[in-house]
Amino acid sequence: MNVKDAVAERIRGLCKQRRITVNELANLSGITPSTVYSLLDVRRRDVSIITIKKLCDGLEMTLGEFFSTPEFDGLEQELR
Repeated sequence: MNVKDAVAERIRGLCKQRRITVNELANLSGITPSTVYSLLDVRRRDVSIITIKKLCDGLEMTLGEFFSTPEFDGLEQELR
């Protein structure tokens, strides 16, 4: 799994865990739904840490909490 896939999986998991939609997450975070959907799009490669921070703010969690999961701990080195 690469970083992009791990971020998308984490966002989906948090939405499911908190029983909110992607649109609701966007509203809580003060960003557009299209921005969140673009993070979930497998064709988009770049993930902005600023956007992730905004999502964390909307979810009332820290970046550390966001990234503290086995999916991120097990990532291999990105060579691209």
